[in-house]
Amino acid sequence: MPPKKSHKKADTGESELTRIAIISSERCKPKKCRQECKKSCPVVKLGKLCIEVGPKSKLAYISEPLCIGCGICVRKCPFEAITIINLPKDLERNTTHRYGPNSFKLHRLPMPRPGQVLGLVGTNGIGKSTALKVLAGKMKPNLGRFDNPPDWEEILVHFRGSELQNYFTKILEDRMKATIKPQYVDHIPRAVRGTVGKILKQKDERTEVEGWDCYQWALDNAELNHVLDREVGVLSGGELQRFAIAAVAVQVSDVYMFDEPSSYLDVKQRLTAAHMIRQLLDGGMGDRRYVLVVEHDLAVLDYLSDFVCVIYGSPGGYGVVTMPFSVRLGINAFLAGFIPTENLRFREDALSFKVAERAENDDGAGKNDVMRSYKYPAMTKTQTKGTAKFILHVDAGHFTDSEIIVLLGENGTGKTTFVRMLAGLLKSDDQVRLEAEGMDYEASLAGVPDLNVSYKPQKISPKFQGTVRELLHKRIRDS
Repeated sequence: MPPKKSHKKADTGESELTRIAIISSERCKPKKCRQECKKSCPVVKLGKLCIEVGPKSKLAYISEPLCIGCGICVRKCPFEAITIINLPKDLERNTTHRYGPNSFKLHRLPMPRPGQVLGLVGTNGIGKSTALKVLAGKMKPNLGRFDNPPDWEEILVHFRGSELQNYFTKILEDRMKATIKPQYVDHIPRAVRGTVGKILKQKDERTEVEGWDCYQWALDNAELNHVLDREVGVLSGGELQRFAIAAVAVQVSDVYMFDEPSSYLDVKQRLTAAHMIRQLLDGGMGDRRYVLVVEHDLAVLDYLSDFVCVIYGSPGGYGVVTMPFSVRLGINAFLAGFIPTENLRFREDALSFKVAERAENDDGAGKNDVMRSYKYPAMTKTQTKGTAKFILHVDAGHFTDSEIIVLLGENGTGKTTFVRMLAGLLKSDDQVRLEAEGMDYEASLAGVPDLNVSYKPQKISPKFQGTVRELLHKRIRDS
């Protein structure tokens, strides 16, 4: 009698997890609900502890091995705190790091190559900054075992056979130094005190090691010569970004990492910063250096990178790093939402740039959609700060409520000042003078007409004490 065939799955990873459960720690409030997720779960009704939560719990817990992915708890949660994500395929063996139970999970890591720039592209909250922290040695990967983290010996065995094994070995033995430019440059003034020139001089190590004036090279390329004596705390967003790039570029390092180096910069400064990063690979030591760049601007990414890794997944849920592509294939794969090497579609719709063509006739037939026109007079605004003075001259102009007007110019040329004047937040010099003389009617004619303006500032500094929901209700009610 022949032996019965075993129906058990081979140990190939097919029996591993196929879904993950994400619970938002900010939204989940068991003390303010009736635990609808637990009461409605069909697995809990069978007597299994799939969802564990009580009236006194701080956070609900969902057992991913027991979850059947029915999605009932997602619909029943009054705070919309639960997300059940079915993974596109089994990725459990490739888990690099997970922050905790029912939290974000990163699969795989990008592998930088010496003498080349590796670009990372993906949506926000997908794990790009997490990957940089792991590669920089600032975060120890737990391979998904957050409750029982592995030691470095086991981590090296996990990456055995890949270039990451040698990479992490050098990081552990201090034979390789990694320097990272943080994503949020507006946090730099909280950690660094002093003038721009003094801090860059302290950071400068390449001038002495390589025997050339790297300090002056950084100042010239980052356009920081005019702010050498300024405190870091008073720098604008663009100046902080250029300062952070220069501070990383003047240090002696084997791995240079730049997290979103083009934010706060105008078009010209973005290309200048990209060229400055490319110059790190010049010289005798350039072919040994690793450079990684996280970038959202596809034009800068195309100009800057030699290879591109796409990171796809669900923001706040999981992220998967692809193999390196050529720049053209990587950017096209990200725009198309399809990874050809994995035969996987991670986005339903492709991102396409379509230019709407608007026909305009000489007889004025195409101007019927113009509903109302607004005019503003010629204005001058003078701003002083200490010994520095900035003067903005605005020519008279007009705009309509059926047009989209773009202000294009370098940083520091007065775009924000002009927008604030249009929003009624700043008054022109003539308005200030006429109001001081008591001529209020003439002052109203010398400025922008009173408009109901919704203004989004350049720098975001939250001052509202409360939740996002409360702020939105207040703003909508006030309008």
